Amino acid sequence: MDVVSLSRWQFAITTVYHFLFVPVTLGLTLFLALLETCYVTTNRSHWKDSCRQLIKFFGNIFLINFAMGVVTGIVQEFHFGMNWSEYSRFMGDIFGAPLAMEALTAFFLESTFLGIWVFGWDKLPEKLHCACIWLVAIGSNLSSFWILVANSFMQHPVGYSIENGRAVMTDFTALITNPYVIGELSHTIFSGIATAGFLLLVICAWKIARDYASRNAFMKILKGVSIYLFIGIMGTMGTGHMHTQYLAEAQPMKLSSMEALWETENPAPFAVVADINQDARKNDMEIKIPGMFSFMLYNKPEGAVQGINQLQKAAEAQYGPGNYTPDVSGLFWSFRLMIACGSAMAGIAFIFGGISFVKPELLVRFKCILAAMPLLLPLPFLSNSAGWFIAEAGRQPWIVVGLQKTADAVSPNLTPGNVLLTMTGFTLIYLILAVAAFYAACRVIRTTTVQSADQERGNL
Repeated sequence: MDVVSLSRWQFAITTVYHFLFVPVTLGLTLFLALLETCYVTTNRSHWKDSCRQLIKFFGNIFLINFAMGVVTGIVQEFHFGMNWSEYSRFMGDIFGAPLAMEALTAFFLESTFLGIWVFGWDKLPEKLHCACIWLVAIGSNLSSFWILVANSFMQHPVGYSIENGRAVMTDFTALITNPYVIGELSHTIFSGIATAGFLLLVICAWKIARDYASRNAFMKILKGVSIYLFIGIMGTMGTGHMHTQYLAEAQPMKLSSMEALWETENPAPFAVVADINQDARKNDMEIKIPGMFSFMLYNKPEGAVQGINQLQKAAEAQYGPGNYTPDVSGLFWSFRLMIACGSAMAGIAFIFGGISFVKPELLVRFKCILAAMPLLLPLPFLSNSAGWFIAEAGRQPWIVVGLQKTADAVSPNLTPGNVLLTMTGFTLIYLILAVAAFYAACRVIRTTTVQSADQERGNL
């Protein structure tokens, strides 16, 4: 493999590792903030003690996840200088500003008040302590905003000019109000809520099945967790749908590649499955729903959608000879994997939410199913990784759409051996860290008991 391919693989591996933890941080901080708000405002003494125990229990899981997110995220910064120095030279004036703002206004805010929150129990007034976790939640999600501002420029450049072969920022307001940011940010926040909600649901299910002493507390919180998860999934689907409609204008090649639509059609069908032949630039076989793709984009069963072949010709006319078609098979199946995982999560949230509200005692009768719920935990992480792949692979061969190709962004002095060595090292170290974090989280879940006042009276 050449330096460009190896550098892309290295960045993809470290980013997927990092992105396992980011959505959990975004969603879990908001859940903890909401839960502590309930703790501060409730007048039910029998619930207040259980609520505090639950906050500390989920807080310990969050701390493990947060530590892993920080460790894996630091490496991302070094990639820009080590593997992608030509990108940094070309984009540094624009890319550096949101990264600096992310550190100054978001990460420092998040980490500072997280420390106060962790060590401030019984030392700060309840309302002030609650304000700390809200600031952590705000800082976490503000951090994602600045990162997505930088990423959105790569997807849809605005507010710049080219001077001396470099992209120079000319309008900071245009940069932070880029229409692409709105879709990415809203989708990211709701996917974080969905990811954290599903993680919490799995933990609750396992504790109900395996931890008798904690059963009552987790059966109570399960209602709120189910609502939180369902809001996250519905929000993710809604924002994803709106962002997909925006792609018809902003990135039509990515959109048509997600559907393996090779020729312009009106109305355009939705391919449920397809045997994609990228070399021949056609599908050898496909099962289609007529007009469905047009309906998804235009809210009506008609409307032209540009095909990959026509978009390729337009790109050649604009940018010169070359292959401007991304990995169609990868995008096509990643999109369907993302939708399948999200739909499965929505069904699970609906079932658990319905039972917990209508007849919660039924949960105890199916302890084997509850105990097996951890087997479904990969669902949100598979969905997130597939979504990340769609977002980043869909703009290829560009690293900055229309301005710089990925092949031109790699560091000129790298050798394949350099990249292969560091990629192997990072992968092994990250694997060890992931196993250690998973073991630590499982230990917290297994060994921590959360008793409710009702259960304590029952034991007496």
